[in-house]
Amino acid sequence: MRGRRRRTDGRGAGKQPIAAQEAPAKHNPNNIYSVPNYTVMPKPGFKSITISETIYDKFHETFKANKEKMASKGVNSLAGYVTYMLEETMQRDSTFARHAPKLEKVSVDDDRVVLRDNLQKRIVEVAVQRGELYCMLCEEKDCVHIGFVWSLPDVYETLNSRGLRHK
Repeated sequence: MRGRRRRTDGRGAGKQPIAAQEAPAKHNPNNIYSVPNYTVMPKPGFKSITISETIYDKFHETFKANKEKMASKGVNSLAGYVTYMLEETMQRDSTFARHAPKLEKVSVDDDRVVLRDNLQKRIVEVAVQRGELYCMLCEEKDCVHIGFVWSLPDVYETLNSRGLRHK
């Protein structure tokens, strides 16, 4: 057997890897990752993701500041809050993706947003009237144009800062 060395670590054909043979590590109360007889994994039906500390801190601060409001929506933990925000963002993005080819933002003024509706080949004005968005083309407070305006992140932030809420 020239050039081959024999294994001296006890592993060979039919043997388990070293990690499975080793005794479990002893619990160290100073190490948060050392939990006796417990594997730190997400619960069944859940997945784990890694985010930067900066993003974590932003979510944590926002969650703490809005804890009561979020509790009224059934969100009682930071993980629940992050899930809620991801779902809300995906909902906005799906609305945006469905209507983006059909609708385009032309301009944003102090109290109105001008859109181009490519299906109707019309310019649409969505204005703030009596504290609500109102579509001048459809003459409604709830139409695809209003939904599109709410899906625009910069407009959404501005409207929220003025106290307007999407229903």
